[in-house]
Amino acid sequence: MAFDPAVLRDSFAVVERRADHVAKYFYAHLFTHNPGVRALFPDDMADQRDRLFAALTQLVLRLENPEQLTAYLGALGRDHRKFEALEGHYPAVGASLIAALRHFSGSAWTPEVEKTWSEAYSVISQAMIDAARAVDPGEPAWWNARVAARRRAAPDVVVLTLAPDRPYPFTAGQYLTVCSPRSSRIWRPYTIANAPRADGTVDLHVRRIPRGQLSGALVDQVGTGEWLRLGPPLGDAVLDPDSRRPLLLVVGGTGWAQARALLEQVAQSPRPTLAFVGARSDADLYDLDRVRELVERHPWLEVVLAAPADGAGREEAARLMRDGLAERGSWEGYDVHLSGPPDLVPSLVPLLLSRGAPPDRIRHDPVPAPGEPRPLTPADWFLTRRDVPWINRTDLGHA
Repeated sequence: MAFDPAVLRDSFAVVERRADHVAKYFYAHLFTHNPGVRALFPDDMADQRDRLFAALTQLVLRLENPEQLTAYLGALGRDHRKFEALEGHYPAVGASLIAALRHFSGSAWTPEVEKTWSEAYSVISQAMIDAARAVDPGEPAWWNARVAARRRAAPDVVVLTLAPDRPYPFTAGQYLTVCSPRSSRIWRPYTIANAPRADGTVDLHVRRIPRGQLSGALVDQVGTGEWLRLGPPLGDAVLDPDSRRPLLLVVGGTGWAQARALLEQVAQSPRPTLAFVGARSDADLYDLDRVRELVERHPWLEVVLAAPADGAGREEAARLMRDGLAERGSWEGYDVHLSGPPDLVPSLVPLLLSRGAPPDRIRHDPVPAPGEPRPLTPADWFLTRRDVPWINRTDLGHA
């Protein structure tokens, strides 16, 4: 690596606490000096500013791991094709980023720091450009997909079945980004809730979030027959294709979408699987019929459900979930997948590690930085019932 990661980390720490101001300055500088670029962005820039710093945070976190950094930049470069980003845009973005960092770094900004950021951005942008160039010419920047069916699964959750206009290649456990003409140029990520099917359709589980421009449109407005845009598949929280180890799935809220896709994949080559599935309330277990169906059909699957009592708090919920995982003993020898709200991973990974789960066998999608819109499952952390804390597979149909 041509630049010193420690210099970047120290410099980023100086401006991180003023993230919102840095992001506003960056976009003001970019649009002032490159007015034609403004049309590529949504009208409301609030979330976009959050996402800028979230992406920078992810880059800084990966500096010590060149393989992770390369993979992340490759995915970014391929994905940015859907934004109609051109190679000529990258120098302009770099100039505005350096200007914003310089403005808010004060005396901490030195010639060495500027040189390091310039070198780092050169590496980053070139990696993204190379990844975009390497995409097969026949692969579109986005797919058009018709809403083939929709089902209201809960008052704030809808299940959409989408039919892409051409084959959409993905692996169970991945996610995609969605854009609707109702919310132009606003892209949001959602997990694909199924393994690949013969008919090529994909399911998305969408929860409405407060003030969510796209989620609100998808849940309450978008109807059957409408067209959406899909970005390319993303994420590496997929099953190890060579593993025959037992599998643990830990799921909260609409994180069930990813678990459901993984379970469909496991069914093609069964192995012992235990799924902890949580939700904010009984009513919020929106796909319970499917859970029952899977348990009744597959003897290799055990499901533990967690739902809240009225008035139960988030801290109590997290405590009971930790207790439930701890009571099962050791997770040594398991493949572990976590999917759900952003606090699920930091809350449970230390416990799983302390119970023997190998760090390299714990998979989950990236955890968002503070302030970043939730990437996969925009649901609050579930609460766990205190009077009947655990419901086992017997209650779901196994005698």
